[in-house]
Amino acid sequence: MLDKSKEKWMKLKITTLAVLAALPFISAQAFAQSTTAANLENRVFGSLFGEYYLPDTDKTESASWNFMEKDFGYGVEIGYYLTETWAIRAEFAKLDLSSKLNGSDAGGNRLGIDVMYHLSNMPAVYLVGGLKRMDAVQDTSAFNIGVGYKHFINQNFGLFGEMNRYQGIDESYADAGIKLGVTYLFGAAAAPAPMPAPAPAPVQPAPVADSDADGVLDNADRCPNTAANHKVDAQGCTVFTEEMQRVGDVDIEVKFGFDSAAVSADQKTEVIQLAAFMKRFPESEVVIEGHASNIGNPAYNMRLSERRAKSVADILTSEGVQSARITSVGYGVTRLRVQGNTSAAHAANQRIEAKVTAKVKEPVIR
Repeated sequence: MLDKSKEKWMKLKITTLAVLAALPFISAQAFAQSTTAANLENRVFGSLFGEYYLPDTDKTESASWNFMEKDFGYGVEIGYYLTETWAIRAEFAKLDLSSKLNGSDAGGNRLGIDVMYHLSNMPAVYLVGGLKRMDAVQDTSAFNIGVGYKHFINQNFGLFGEMNRYQGIDESYADAGIKLGVTYLFGAAAAPAPMPAPAPAPVQPAPVADSDADGVLDNADRCPNTAANHKVDAQGCTVFTEEMQRVGDVDIEVKFGFDSAAVSADQKTEVIQLAAFMKRFPESEVVIEGHASNIGNPAYNMRLSERRAKSVADILTSEGVQSARITSVGYGVTRLRVQGNTSAAHAANQRIEAKVTAKVKEPVIR
């Protein structure tokens, strides 16, 4: 039993070393060409992975499955990206499992094919489903569904993690597996289509003394056709004022559970969208106002509202928004949206409100 254990760990070490050996080369490539997304369409890929396999409880407690134990495996994949969204792949995995009862061999091979779908709004995330044939203790078929995350360091190399659920077809079981590995895209990405030739510059009409009547002669006017009521500078360009104004159409509201300052996954999406807006407009600012329902101690509710505001502010900073542009404040129960002691009133008051301002330019009217 000791020899089989040594052999198992030696295989695991070899697999781990193979992955680690690839990382320095991947890192070197990353310095030469750093990117977070590769051009995938019509490209063949190959992957190496290690896997932690978790058999169903029915297997770990059954003599017919030799009391199969959770353990490691490894494998290879070869696939093809039909489009940026869809891909197919074939997989071979070696499940290096043993019996938890006496350490005897309970492993085998897994062979199958998968279809992969990459989410359009989060292309690094993909869903996977397929059919597998396994010969660990018994020969069985299973279908699998799972989710993965793949990050490309450059146009060829990437790292990925993936979780799958294996549902037996001819035998009743539900195993699980967690993969970590490296992937390589063969060939070069397709060259982008050439840009169309720029349109020829329009022929300017013969200069007139002051065509747009802004008080600046045409030969010195760098902004022709300014509005007649706009004040202009010495070069004939509109003079603008700038001030911070509320941008109401990007304000957000996040609801919380009772006595909670945790932002739910679907609400976090709105906060991330707000962060994206603020990064596109680097002079924008936001005030995050935390509120609580009128239950319990007012001082505790004040602290709870402050934690709620801070949890949203922390998401914005984690998404790359400078903390100097974010103000978070708690109001406790001092600004209730709905009065009363009903569950609906409490749910409406357990919230934050994020109010955004941005620099707005307006022409000076003469």
